[in-house]
Amino acid sequence: MSPQRAARVLRRGGVIAYPTEGVWGLGCDPDNALACERILMIKNRPWEKGLILVANDFDQLMPWITLPSNSAIRRAATTWPGPVTWLFPCADDCPLWLSGDHDTIAVRISDHPVVRALCHYFGGAIVSTSANRAGRDPALSATRVRLQLRSEIDGLVPGPLGGLEGPTPIRDVRSGFMLRR
Repeated sequence: MSPQRAARVLRRGGVIAYPTEGVWGLGCDPDNALACERILMIKNRPWEKGLILVANDFDQLMPWITLPSNSAIRRAATTWPGPVTWLFPCADDCPLWLSGDHDTIAVRISDHPVVRALCHYFGGAIVSTSANRAGRDPALSATRVRLQLRSEIDGLVPGPLGGLEGPTPIRDVRSGFMLRR
């Protein structure tokens, strides 16, 4: 399915699969609690862990984050757009289904063309979590996504992975500390 059609599916509360920088991802509308809950159920992932948001530009992240210091913003800006996910302080009204039991939310401005197109056509950030069940390796191909999750997703956007050998690294924007390599 095209990114335009996938954006329509997202707006209707659907869950899609798509290629990211290193693994296949599952995505939905971050404002839709039922869609986010559905992703957590597909993955068998506890809500407390939170979810990642991907965006096409910084403005798309603004509803979800609080801006830390200028030096912290510069720290993230040196890697964006690109394959680094940063933990930002949550906005006051950031829902628990996104942040989990944290006071931060994981966000990324992607340079992957499919992710950027999805966010562009959707008109905002989307949820991005690896396309796999908890405890299993992330999907590295559309075939693997279809085999594992076909009946549980509403569409798949084709395309190549972005070249990383796994999920994106995760760092804390305030300290620079690396949480996932």
